[in-house]
Amino acid sequence: MKLYLIAASLLLASPVAAFSEQTCKVTDPTGTPLNIRQNPNGKVIGKIANGVLVKITQYDTDAKGRPWAYVVSLQGRKKSGWVIREFVSCLD
Repeated sequence: MKLYLIAASLLLASPVAAFSEQTCKVTDPTGTPLNIRQNPNGKVIGKIANGVLVKITQYDTDAKGRPWAYVVSLQGRKKSGWVIREFVSCLD
């Protein structure tokens, strides 16, 4: 039992364990589908509609310092890629 508690506390202290995926919703204020990109500020590889639930699995910034999020759609046809972070509202 002690070993389990020690292992659990080490896992919680780990930087890798500090980030957990977030459930979020696409909320582009323009009302148009949000571009999904190959990398932050990269080539557009798809679009995702407003209101679709997504999981954020990574964060990054582009050369101009703008925040981006790597999302995976949870509804409809599975899509994934980078989106501007400010156009996604997280529920948790």
